[in-house]
Amino acid sequence: MQIIWTIFKRELRAYFDSPIAYVVITVFLLFTGWFFTTNFFVVGQADLRVIFGIIPFTFLFFTPAITMRLISEERKTGTMELLVTMPIPDIAIILGKYLAALALLVAMIIPTLVYGITVASLGDMDIGPALGGYLGLLLMGAAYLAIGTFGSALSVNQVVAFIISWVIVFAFFLFDKMLFLLPNWMVSFVEYLAIEYHFQNIARGVIDTRDIIYYLSLIALALFLAARVIAARRRR
Repeated sequence: MQIIWTIFKRELRAYFDSPIAYVVITVFLLFTGWFFTTNFFVVGQADLRVIFGIIPFTFLFFTPAITMRLISEERKTGTMELLVTMPIPDIAIILGKYLAALALLVAMIIPTLVYGITVASLGDMDIGPALGGYLGLLLMGAAYLAIGTFGSALSVNQVVAFIISWVIVFAFFLFDKMLFLLPNWMVSFVEYLAIEYHFQNIARGVIDTRDIIYYLSLIALALFLAARVIAARRRR
């Protein structure tokens, strides 16, 4: 745990010592804020559905951007070679870096609570779907970050790492959008693989253990694969 904590602090400091964190958070809030205020002033509605509808889409681009440097930059600068030669478990390296990216994601989401406060101040807000929506965003974002960490481990180039991560998360995002193209016997299986399908279930305020298990399993699998990539590099 001490090793994970040390790597976590180092990575989180790297985010906030550079413009990365501030640019990502600012652009994210401007983008989501524009949709919320447009819905409020133009349509005349104040609800969180527009936020829970647009943020999953923005995650497709923001989460690969957050994770693309995690491991690829270490490999490019040569510091990864130093890490793998030290008696540090591969999973500790991955978890420390992943948790720092997750902390940045939480820092992105927290300011959007202002939208919920605004909705609650203007009328009666259904607390269940609101809490479920934010839980779903955290789980979905955490899963995307885990996939992005794996993508970053695959390439020394940050742009290539971004593209790899984006392709994988976009595939998970599309699964439930292409069900009409599939034979009936495949529909249930592919729908279960769709990351937004589980988000929509949670966003309705219904917390099903199957949805939680799906996200935790996807996170564990992606981080395990990232650790295996580092382990393979250690053996070279």
